Amino acid sequence: MMDEQTAHNAASEAQAQNADGEKGPADAGNQDVRQRSTIAFPYNSLEDAGVLAHAIQRNAGTDACSDAHLAAWLKMSPKSSTMRVRIASARIFGLIEPGVSDDHVLTDLGKKYVDDLRNKEARVEAFLSVPLYRALVDHYKGGVIPPAAALERQIASFGVAEKQKGRARAAFDKSAQYAGFHDHGNNRLVKPGIQPSGSKPERGEENGAGTGGGGKGGGGGDGFDHDPMIIGLFKRLPQPEDAWTLQERKRWLQTAAQIFDLIYGDDEEGGISVSPTRGINPSAP
Repeated sequence: MMDEQTAHNAASEAQAQNADGEKGPADAGNQDVRQRSTIAFPYNSLEDAGVLAHAIQRNAGTDACSDAHLAAWLKMSPKSSTMRVRIASARIFGLIEPGVSDDHVLTDLGKKYVDDLRNKEARVEAFLSVPLYRALVDHYKGGVIPPAAALERQIASFGVAEKQKGRARAAFDKSAQYAGFHDHGNNRLVKPGIQPSGSKPERGEENGAGTGGGGKGGGGGDGFDHDPMIIGLFKRLPQPEDAWTLQERKRWLQTAAQIFDLIYGDDEEGGISVSPTRGINPSAP
């Protein structure tokens, strides 16, 4: 297997070539050569990358799977640029790696991620395994994160191409929220305190004290006992007073449809289609 830095570089290069249908650098005769990022970062969020890890675990276990199988489980085209970017992002987070041939297998971190008892710990490790994210955590440790424009300038200073800094910042924000680094506020980066897996809960926690009731504990301490992907999906919902664009709602619903297929199976043809619609009159017959 290749070392971690080489793997990050290879995944970043594949991601850049496939994102938005791009074909790679311009040829030597073209003066407008596209700027390349010099630090690895994912185009997709940690939660999106986790969907791939869960798909492999649910369908192949610890065995390797092909592009065709993984794409079929996710209801995507194996040759699409979107699929290639998702694979590259999952590799940058350290959840999957190439197998002995042109296939995909869970890493040790990926196996930890799909384990309900170790998922929270794995989220933190996966987040910090991204070179850009580690650099940002070290830079803003103990301080306040600036607004989006200033944060994007800082991201560019670490080596992200100018045209990619907005996308890098958006994936960083979503991943930090999902991994728990924004638990003390969206303008702070604080590494979550992780209780070692297998350790005994504090007195009273085993009966549901202080967890919102229920005592089941399967929902990560918030009293909601369900699959981690379902829990993560609902944690992505914005607060009622926050803005939530139509496209963001569409992406959330599309992610939900994929997660439901993975968890509950798909015994019917057709699947779920999500498309934004405007101008609907709710009182119309």
